[in-house]
Amino acid sequence: MKHASMAFRRPPVRSMAFALTLLAGLPALAGEPRWPPPAPAPAVVQPDLQAPVPMRRRQTTADFRAPAASVCSDMPRMREVPDPDPQPPERVREIPTLVGKVPHRRELHEMAPPPPPPAPMIAADTAVRVSEVADARAASSPPAMQRPATPVTAGVVDDNADFGGFRQFLQRHPEAARLGRDVSVRQRLRVIDAQGRPVPDAEVAVSAANGARMWARTDAGGQAWLHLNAFDDRDSASYRVDVRRAGQQARAQLRRGQKDALEVRLPTAAATPRARLDLVFMVDATGSMSDEIDKLRASLRDIVRGIEQLPSRPDVCLGLVTYRDRGDEYFVRSWDLTGNVAAFQQVLDGVRAGGGGDMPEAMNEAFAHAVQALDWRGPATTRLLVSLADAPPHMDYPPPHYDQTMLAALGKGIKVFSVAASGQDTTGEIVQRQIAQYTGGRFIFLTYKDASDPGSGPGRETVHDVADYSVDTLDALVLRLVREELAQLPQG
Repeated sequence: MKHASMAFRRPPVRSMAFALTLLAGLPALAGEPRWPPPAPAPAVVQPDLQAPVPMRRRQTTADFRAPAASVCSDMPRMREVPDPDPQPPERVREIPTLVGKVPHRRELHEMAPPPPPPAPMIAADTAVRVSEVADARAASSPPAMQRPATPVTAGVVDDNADFGGFRQFLQRHPEAARLGRDVSVRQRLRVIDAQGRPVPDAEVAVSAANGARMWARTDAGGQAWLHLNAFDDRDSASYRVDVRRAGQQARAQLRRGQKDALEVRLPTAAATPRARLDLVFMVDATGSMSDEIDKLRASLRDIVRGIEQLPSRPDVCLGLVTYRDRGDEYFVRSWDLTGNVAAFQQVLDGVRAGGGGDMPEAMNEAFAHAVQALDWRGPATTRLLVSLADAPPHMDYPPPHYDQTMLAALGKGIKVFSVAASGQDTTGEIVQRQIAQYTGGRFIFLTYKDASDPGSGPGRETVHDVADYSVDTLDALVLRLVREELAQLPQG
């Protein structure tokens, strides 16, 4: 296993020939690596109205800004993404084509009576006082539903641990070639300090001589998966890898196709501050998602209490993004990261399912907003996004599309746990699994006693194309994944 690191002393004469030989093998790039600028909000990207093309694309510039917030807000602040097309589009119900799949629950919702009038709108980009949220909800919202008597069970698979199985899944579904990015070529990167401990949240810039570039941040275990074909369309033979963290820098060469992981060592021991966790929930809030929203609402306190009691005693901030579709009551809403758990719970209590009508929803736009617009905290933070959806994104809407956003998520160090609710079709499964796999997360899916009947109660069966999965209650599963992530952090 080879690695190269920057030294801060003059090398002896006998090592100069070796150093020159090593540097000659690096891509011929002038100047320093192009790091994304630190800022809590990204530059505005104008939509490209052309349909996505199923071919590899080269990335040369970062379309995100590095996370830089230092603290979370005391009160949840609501922001709203306006509907780009206020006129309701023609809605045609799309029935999933997966053999043996039950009809989507949205069909039943369409036959239900209309929902009660919505709560008064709260101005965007303003601090939301808890009392105002409570008063508005009491005046015009229906009472919160009671916690379901039976638990919601879910399974989980790690497509990075079984990467061959994941590639076979993509090959079984030809439409995967028209979605996302080529993730068939990947390399594992580990960043360690002078004592051999993992370095979490280290910034990584990967550069090819042809100008192709990608960015990543290491996870809590100091690791990142680098997917070369996702950003380089020319099959470069080698790449320059620059790593930095807290003023320290190192550089190494990555060879395409090398079998061993690339290990980069920073020159001194890394500090081990108190663990910081940014945890954001992104929820499809259309009518068919009422069961999952009720479960999330009821179990959030248990999840947060369990996280706060972990050995690392993390400093936790919570955020929420909800979305529907064009022509609905709203398009995308978010409540920025806050450390006030009670206030966040009240915001979640006010979320209601409604709208929808066709199968796809505004998932692309919500994902881009969650990654690009929320004030994620800066260095030495573990950033997790839990996405809960029962429908795929509208790929017929203008960009941003999920594949570009997942590249930005990796660049900002946001790991995604994708949760597929009952009714999710094959397209949605492909999208959710690729987002989770690319960012180093997990694919989670709800399970039932009878896979063909979501009303059959908790069980181990699923309609998704998965194998060899474990099952637990949804809240216990989310807590376990968070605990496993934080357990990778180096101990002081």
